Amino acid sequence: MKRKTKVGLLGIVRKTIKNYQKGKEMNRFMKRTTIGSVMRGICYGFAALLFAASCANDDVAQNEKQKKDNTPAGATVFTGTSQPETTTRTAILNHTKGSDASVNWSSTDKIWVKDDGGNWQQSGAVTFPFATNKAQGMFALSGTYTGATHDILYTNKTISGTQPQVEIKATQAQSAPNNFDHAGESGDFGIATGNKAGSNYKFTLNHKAAYLCFIPRSSNPYVNRSKLIKVEIMSDDEIAGTYNIATNGALTLASGGSKTITVTTGSGFAIDNSADDMSKNATYAVVAPGTHTFRIRYWLRNTTDNPDGPIEGTVSKIVTLNCTAGSIQDITANLDPHDYDGDHYYMWDAQQQYWYGYEWTRHLSGNTGQPTLNNNSSPNKPQSNSDVSRWYNEYYPGYGVSNPATHTSCKDLPNANEMSWYAMYGDPRRDADELWTAMGHLYKGGMWFKKKSVLLAEGHYNTEKSADGSTDMRTTYKSYHNNSSSINNSGLPSAADAGNYFYLPALGDYHSGQLFVFGIYGNYWSSSAYPWDSYRAYYLYFSSGQVNVDYYPRSYGFRVEPSFQ
Repeated sequence: MKRKTKVGLLGIVRKTIKNYQKGKEMNRFMKRTTIGSVMRGICYGFAALLFAASCANDDVAQNEKQKKDNTPAGATVFTGTSQPETTTRTAILNHTKGSDASVNWSSTDKIWVKDDGGNWQQSGAVTFPFATNKAQGMFALSGTYTGATHDILYTNKTISGTQPQVEIKATQAQSAPNNFDHAGESGDFGIATGNKAGSNYKFTLNHKAAYLCFIPRSSNPYVNRSKLIKVEIMSDDEIAGTYNIATNGALTLASGGSKTITVTTGSGFAIDNSADDMSKNATYAVVAPGTHTFRIRYWLRNTTDNPDGPIEGTVSKIVTLNCTAGSIQDITANLDPHDYDGDHYYMWDAQQQYWYGYEWTRHLSGNTGQPTLNNNSSPNKPQSNSDVSRWYNEYYPGYGVSNPATHTSCKDLPNANEMSWYAMYGDPRRDADELWTAMGHLYKGGMWFKKKSVLLAEGHYNTEKSADGSTDMRTTYKSYHNNSSSINNSGLPSAADAGNYFYLPALGDYHSGQLFVFGIYGNYWSSSAYPWDSYRAYYLYFSSGQVNVDYYPRSYGFRVEPSFQ
């Protein structure tokens, strides 16, 4: 069309000149006037043609650019940077402990922009003007955008009204170590202002979620042979849920609040590093900003070191952090579980431990040494009072007379009255998951109790009287049994309250040289003998759903703990 238009104008020029030459009646002035008018018309025509051609060429270039960038024709383009030179990202790259990280858009990211009518519109998926630089992304939007600025939001929640929201998910998933490409899906969000630049807009995204990076290590061989299968983050306040987003990016919980976030790690990350190694197991989580006290439970799966087969359990850490918006908190942790020796089993008030001279650490041949597995036995047990040092204290002052322990093994233990307060008012809470090691194997399971100092402050502790407030168990037999459902249903002590509790593992016992209920029951001697005969004493014992204080034969090899603190 442009070529035909140009040819037509030239034809007009030729025809006009020819008529001028043939027109004898026209004077020279008129000739000059006519020629001037024609030439001006020609110039105006060519100027119009050039302008039209230029506009057409610009349209072609723009359409070609939009095609190249996968941008719909007529769309407004918002080009954004995902907050460079900070410790946040929608997809994390090259994060180093204690320093910044690369900030990239994920390939599925979209943004929301408030249009001229004040309505939120969603863009198409991000495109990248430079394939090697994914920190800068282009987002195409339909609609009308003529303002000098427009509000921009990055969130994983569809905006259906005027109130934008984000969902910080209680369950997050990470596909590989030191990979935070799940940030956007898990609840990362940010705000920005789009500033007009020609017909399009530019912006820099400011991230407003908070982020945790867990970097565990261990030199324990049981842990080294395990896999990190998830990280459970338990807080004293809500750290996940659906939140309303204020104009400045501040969050207000709207619904579905959760105090726990769990990050799963697929088939598991290795923990065979004794020093921090992010490439092995760095695990990331999105959390709501704020100051939080966390109980962090590192879940391990081990298939080789438990006598009963594969075992899954936790190593827990307590930490308080100020999780500021737009920042990553690095959390390092030594996952060595607590190791309990085999040297604290005694007959009641014996001078030496049950397996003195035959300890499992001696690695005696055959079955002559201390058994380390349930139902295994050894002939070298204490068999009579001729074995003076290992045999129980047989002293009996008479019926109804207090008979406290006198030897180092038991004399400093809580007495029977004190143990009754732990059982009935110590808020016992079963922990079926905390891992520990003992005698060359990996186990889990135990019970939490309130500390003596806490019980005293609450008025629930008395050395002279048992938990009924009147009976002295040292002179009058009485037993206590706590079968409350709260033992199993109350959950672990909160992270902020954890310092008010102590933990007892289920370390079982020895009887007639045989190991019983190891990893199932906890059996702990008191300092009080049973007041009505010479061969029994009080002890505290627990299983999965009960805590009791009662008597048992002094000949049993129960565990001794000098302090229940």
